[in-house]
Amino acid sequence: MLEACGVGVDFASRSGPVAVALDGADLAVRSGEIVALVGESGSGKTTLARTLTGLQRPTRGEVRIDGSPLGYRTRDLKPLRRRVQMVLQDPAGALNPRHTVYDSVAEGLRLHGLAGRDPEGRSEEQQVADALSAAGLRPPERLFLRYPQELSGGQRQRVLIAGALALRPDLLIADEPVSSLDASIRGEILALLLKLRAELGLGVLVVTHDLGLAWNIADRTAVMYLGRIVEAGPTEEVLADPQHPYTRALLSVVPEIDRMEAVVLTGEIPDPTRIPAGCRFHPRCPALAGGEADAAGVADD
Repeated sequence: MLEACGVGVDFASRSGPVAVALDGADLAVRSGEIVALVGESGSGKTTLARTLTGLQRPTRGEVRIDGSPLGYRTRDLKPLRRRVQMVLQDPAGALNPRHTVYDSVAEGLRLHGLAGRDPEGRSEEQQVADALSAAGLRPPERLFLRYPQELSGGQRQRVLIAGALALRPDLLIADEPVSSLDASIRGEILALLLKLRAELGLGVLVVTHDLGLAWNIADRTAVMYLGRIVEAGPTEEVLADPQHPYTRALLSVVPEIDRMEAVVLTGEIPDPTRIPAGCRFHPRCPALAGGEADAAGVADD
């Protein structure tokens, strides 16, 4: 299990105010489950994902792996990064255009000293071929010598996933894994994540702005706003009966959900250097503007 416990992350400039990117965020991902982390751009989702993988050190709180606090020395982070792999948002930018597909997938194996040193006795070539096959690229040998610019967007995304799978991780963190893909390819990638969970027992954290994606794939959903998790729980409960006005607003514009009137949020997420007092959502809250919060006696909270 990978867990963020009260994690805070501040970014300070030399002359300006401190930007609070995360403020007491709690989130857990277990092997064999898919968790969706949902929110608008600027809500802190990617910062939390980077913190969970050790790429960003928290200012407050801690990250735990199997219950033990994460250390930040190289010898502590290396095993974490083998067990927890991150699949980045933009496959075109994440893949080195000078590297063949084979070298892109083999890179992690080589960095971790695992190339050709498999417990099952597989050669490096077989490890790469098996990873590409697991990512749905078959026959894998036909792609070995191809370059990223010769591939479709969906194939590039699968190559990124194959590079992660080559290390046989316990968890994948996928940052907006389908945002740049056509609708037909989106479904294929989501089906692949479900298949990997079923066949390999992988845990998957999907970082997304799309509650419709969470509806289709996630066991649990956490909704994030301005550095905090504002609502979390089993996906069916969160999306069937959302409790927070922000969750209801996000859900109201999901095409798959036609039972709700669309809620148009005014303004944008506030500047993280000037977080509103009290409930940080109140400057944009439809429940406050419409009088519901006052009727419930929580308008001053």
